[in-house]
Amino acid sequence: MYIKLRGSRDFGLRHELDGLAPTSLINVGPARQDQIAGLAAIARQEIPGVNLSETGLAHFLRADPESIFAFSRNGDLLGGIAFLYLNCRGHDALLLDDIDLKNPQREFLAAPDEEVSAIYVWALAAFGRAVVGIANVAAHLRRQRFVGANYFAVPSSEAGRDLLIALGFEGIPSFQADLWCYERPWNRPSLMLPASSFSTRSHADARH
Repeated sequence: MYIKLRGSRDFGLRHELDGLAPTSLINVGPARQDQIAGLAAIARQEIPGVNLSETGLAHFLRADPESIFAFSRNGDLLGGIAFLYLNCRGHDALLLDDIDLKNPQREFLAAPDEEVSAIYVWALAAFGRAVVGIANVAAHLRRQRFVGANYFAVPSSEAGRDLLIALGFEGIPSFQADLWCYERPWNRPSLMLPASSFSTRSHADARH
């Protein structure tokens, strides 16, 4: 997981990712093609060693329009977050360290009309309080296509690890080195809470 959060301490304390309340402080929504150049530039500027091209991101977005989210305020792009939506084969490949997370094979990715088996946090770059937009993205990912899938991430920095801890991720045993997982509350054997116990406001309701 590539991550860069500049000037924000909004997630300094532990939170439940699926319990975060969407914010109206910034605008959050699936990225548009006209935002791709800006998102690629932010990623290259803010994340050391990352090599994201505008063409690569545009292809990624065309393959799945819900795979990248943009954060903005008053028309200014503040960053974004990108996910790999894995099908059952991709989920297994992740746990077995049998997937190229920088350039994943198409066979491991869920189709746009297919329910997702695992959500991999691929990249996050945000300026200042834009990071609170994660709450709105989490609300979007409580929709039917995503609601059964746990989140996974491999932190590439101390900041990334701190954010995962703050959002309720825990390190898990796997062949994939340093793999962290956020288990959805309704997937936990000790709780088995229905997804309806958490806010399911539509993404459109949460435009900030």
